[in-house]
Amino acid sequence: MTLNRRKFLQGAGTLALGSMVFSSRAASLLEHRKQHAVGLQLFTFFGIIDDDVKGTLTKIAAIGYKEMESAFSKKGGYYGMPPKEFKAMVEDLGMAWKSHHVLGAPFKMPKGAKMPNGPDGKPMVLPAMRNLRDNMQELVDEAAAGSLEYLVCANAPTDTLADLKTSIETLNKTGEAAKKAGIQFCYHNHDMEFHDVEGKIPYDLLLSETDKNNVKMELDLCWVTKAGKDPVELFKANPGRFPLWHLKDLDAARVGPAPVGSGIVDFKRIFEYQKTAGMKHFFVEHDAPKDAFASIKSSYDYITETLKA
Repeated sequence: MTLNRRKFLQGAGTLALGSMVFSSRAASLLEHRKQHAVGLQLFTFFGIIDDDVKGTLTKIAAIGYKEMESAFSKKGGYYGMPPKEFKAMVEDLGMAWKSHHVLGAPFKMPKGAKMPNGPDGKPMVLPAMRNLRDNMQELVDEAAAGSLEYLVCANAPTDTLADLKTSIETLNKTGEAAKKAGIQFCYHNHDMEFHDVEGKIPYDLLLSETDKNNVKMELDLCWVTKAGKDPVELFKANPGRFPLWHLKDLDAARVGPAPVGSGIVDFKRIFEYQKTAGMKHFFVEHDAPKDAFASIKSSYDYITETLKA
């Protein structure tokens, strides 16, 4: 009886060890599968993509990008197409359209700023752009028609506390409408939301005075770093509030955007807190790069080979 029990325990131990090894391997494989698809924000190609939408998307897909976040177009709409047509084009190229950027209020050029030149060397002329303050339900309905998971406010007026109050009202209303349509609404920051306005920090108010379930955040890691804020501390203070991230680097001079991995943003540390943030998707972006394709290829290589995100 003792011998049999010993054999049984030995066999059980072997099975248990084998099970542990199998579980470890399974966990490793599962963790590998959890790696995020690399996404791209198409504002990187602003002023370029409209000349050849399908050709541009084809080259983007060839680099390896799998998810898309769309933005403004000189053609209006979704690069001159209704949402379902644009969605079909993206999916035919093996990518998924996840999110779209809209304005929070009518577009105004910043003081002293000028429209960038197009390929013809002349200042770009933009069509009238719809915004959430004036066209909220229409924009939400179109996002729903495209079966989008996210709708993102690209920016909203924050110059005064009165501007902020109006913007927060608009964001909350849009968040409610988006929820009814089965879409998660988010707000995308620049660095201006972290500058003092009449004794208040706009981003603090955007976090505290919008519904935390209806209005999530798309954190731009370049601009928040330029503002001197730590993304990790934001995640810890507001867990689960940041399902979307914009990945672009900040150059060493802290002047403006750079390809991911070429500047001062500590992406490795930030990605250690992706679960705390509640991150679901990230999109590479580079505002007005000299060579958009070279920039997104460099970013893609760093993300997949070094960052292994």
